[in-house]
Parts: sequence; C-alpha cells; structure tokens
Amino acid sequence: MRVSRHVHRQRPALSASLWPALALSATLAACAVGPDFHPPAPTSVVQYTTGAQPSVTTGTDGAQGAAQTLLAGEDMPSRWWTRFGSPALNALVEQALADSPTLRQAEAKLRQAQEDYRAQAGARLLPSADLKLSGTREQVDLESFGIIGVPNPGPFTLYNASVNISYTLDVFGANRRALEGLAAQIDYQRFEAQAARLSLAGNVVTAALRQASARAQLSALEGMASAQRAQLDITRSRQRVGGVATLDVENQAALVAQTEAQLPALRLQIAQYDHQLARLTGQAPGAFTSPVIDLNSLQLPQAVPVSLPSTLARRRPDILAAEALLHKASADVGVASANLYPQFTLSGSFGTQRMRMADLGNGINIWSIGMNLLQPLFRGGELRAQRRSAIAAYDAALASYQDTVLLGLAQVADAMRALEADANTLIARDDAARRTEAAFRIASERYRVGGISHLSLLDAQRQALDATRARLDAQGARLADTAALWQALGGAMAEPPTPQ
Repeated sequence: MRVSRHVHRQRPALSASLWPALALSATLAACAVGPDFHPPAPTSVVQYTTGAQPSVTTGTDGAQGAAQTLLAGEDMPSRWWTRFGSPALNALVEQALADSPTLRQAEAKLRQAQEDYRAQAGARLLPSADLKLSGTREQVDLESFGIIGVPNPGPFTLYNASVNISYTLDVFGANRRALEGLAAQIDYQRFEAQAARLSLAGNVVTAALRQASARAQLSALEGMASAQRAQLDITRSRQRVGGVATLDVENQAALVAQTEAQLPALRLQIAQYDHQLARLTGQAPGAFTSPVIDLNSLQLPQAVPVSLPSTLARRRPDILAAEALLHKASADVGVASANLYPQFTLSGSFGTQRMRMADLGNGINIWSIGMNLLQPLFRGGELRAQRRSAIAAYDAALASYQDTVLLGLAQVADAMRALEADANTLIARDDAARRTEAAFRIASERYRVGGISHLSLLDAQRQALDATRARLDAQGARLADTAALWQALGGAMAEPPTPQ
C-alpha cells in the first residue's frame, strides 16, 4: 500500500444510503495496488577497468605531451570543454547549445510530456462537470399511456438546462498509478534533453579537436610538398647540366606526386568536419565559417577527475532516462492490476426543464445523484493477460536499464584505457618523428656531398613526413579521448531553465 496526498473537495449533500459506501471508499483510497517503485541499487564494482585501473599516464616533451593524472572519486568539472583552453572551442559549444535544432526538439518533447501530465491530472483527480443546453419539439400521444377520451395536446417545445457531474473514486489507485507513469515520462524526457546536451557538446568538441589535428597534418603536408617541389626544381636544374641522372628527376617527381595525392583527402576531411560543426551549431554549411583552432595551442588537461562507478548511474543522463522508463513500467503494472478491481463512480446532475425559454431561470426542478459500481466479471482473460504483459514490459525495462549501466561502465573503461594507450603512442611517435627528422637532416647533408644516392634521400624524406603526421594524429587523439572520457562519465554542465 502507498500513502497518497488527500485533496479535499466540496460535495453536494448526499442521501444517507450513500455514506457507508463513501466511508468504505475513503478507507481504501489510501491504497494503490501494484508495486511501489524503488530505484535500482548502485553498482557494487569499485573500478571501471579489468586489472589495475590507470591512475597516471606517461608523458613526453612537446605539445599535448604532459602526463595526465586520473583522479578517482573527484567531481566532474563544470563546462568541461573549457579545460582545453580554447576560446574558439568554447564559443562553438555555446553556440551549439543555444541554436541546435536537436536541443529544441528535446525541449519541445519535454514540454509535451509536462502538458500531457497536466491534462491527465485534471481529468483523473478532479470531477468532470458539463453544461448542457437543449431544446426539443415534442408531441405526446395520450392513448399510448392508456388515457382514452381525452384530446391530445398540441406539439410543444421543451427547453432544458442542466449541469452533469461525475467523479470516479480512485479506490485501488489506477489513476494515481497512471499519473505516476506520466510523471516518470516527464523525467524520461528531461533526462533525454540532458543527454542531448551532453552528446551535442561532446560531438562539437570531438569534431573541433579532430579538425585541428587534420589541419595541422595538412599544414605539415603542404610544407613538405612545397619543399619537395623546390627540390624537384633543383634536381631538374642539376640534370640539365649533367649533375644527376634522369632517374633522379623522375624519382623526385614521383615523391612530389605521392605527397600531393594525400592533400585532397585531408582537405575533404577538414571540409566534412566543417559541415558537421555547421549542423551541430544550427547553421547551413554554406553560411558557416569554422574558426581555425591551432592544435599546438590547445591545452591537454593534466588533472582528469573520474567519478566512482557507484555514482555513474546518478550522473549519466542516459542511465537516468532508462531508470525513468523502468519507473513508468512499474506504474503500468499498477494500472493493469487496478483494472482487475471494482470501479466506483459518483454522478449527479441538476437543472431546469421548462416549456418556455424565458422560464429557465425560475429555479431547479430536476436533479439526480447516484453511485455506480463496475466490477469486471468475464473478459476472456483480457485483463489478466494485460497485467502479465505489463509485468513482462517491466522485466524488459529492467534488463534495458542494466544494459545501459553496463554500457556506461564499458565506455568509461574504454576511454581510460584509450588515454593510457594515447600517452604511450605519443611517446613512441614523438621519438620516431625526432629520429626521422634528424635522419633526414643527415641524409640531406650526405646527399649534398655525394655520400648517398638521391633515392636514399627521398626515402629519408618520406619517413620524416609519415612520422610527423603520425605524431600530430597522436596529439589530437589525446585531446579527443580526454573529452570522450568526460562525456562517458556524464559530463557536468549547466542545464537550461525547466519549461513551465
């Protein structure tokens, strides 16, 4: 049984025969059949990953190379995207949160759920009252009533004005359970709106960071292509005076072509990030100007708060939304259970019926009051099957909630391992870039004095370029995976005002 809030209403005077039934109804009104919802217990695991959970990553010199400390049990940073130290990135996220159609859609669905609740609350908690006005032209045949020998009266008009009132007593809690389900639906839409905000911020940050990495790679590739074209001109000049063979010219030209062939794909990638950011910020691609974010100017957060697994279910909006659906499924079981029991409805009407419209205001001359009882007797098993269906739906919602929690834990674990791997990858790629750049400088000097072939020089140049691009990609990955971890943890961000 669940204690509910009592709402006092004035009622018209009732006949003495109805008071015992109302006393019984009042006694039962504090009870609601079906399960009372309790939020699932938080997970009992104490860490996200298998094996030792990462606490400190490795580090190296250079941009985005610092070691990161994962602070277990710390609160999430508010407006976490600001930790990357980029005003342009901050402006992109704020613009998306202000103008995204996705958020407007989620907020509209929340308002819809709130209005659905208000509509049903008014219909289920309060009596219904309807005013009826009518006028009918009638003819009475006295012989049909056994009156013989008396002339029939002529046709007459009968005017009626009445107010009809009805109220279904919520004895077994069907209405309260239904409203409980609608309130849970409001919670679901509210958490869906929060999830949309979190996803939007995460997508903007990830796209902007990946675009910054792609732009850095494009700049390095264009610089290398320019140097290679200059080298090709030198090689051709030397070939004209017999200093090098034609094969050296062709090899250099092939390297220029190979490098330039990589440029269109990078430019396409950057353009696609532009289009994605335009959509996320609520703009058409043709009207969007993407800010240029320098990869090396971005700050890698060195202190990374990581909330505990036991608090994840109270932070991630998708888990809270799944819990709200579980709550609604629990309330639906209560509704289906209450439908098996009797329904008591109070009804009454009062009004006036006159032969002339002008006399309608002369007072009430008709009224009625009563109570109806509806007890399902035989429905072919329909009501019990509906209750079993509601229980099965609850079981499905519980399994979905559990899977959503497991998904959240797995995503956090993935992101933590990714940060660990990113740090190690950047160290290796930074070392490779430094060594290949040094090797290319040595090869260039040796080629200048005739110590190595032109083909060896080209190979050293190609390796230096590939290592530089790989290092820039690793820098971007550390930034993007830090954002992914905070998004997986549920993010801490200001919410929009709750619609009224």
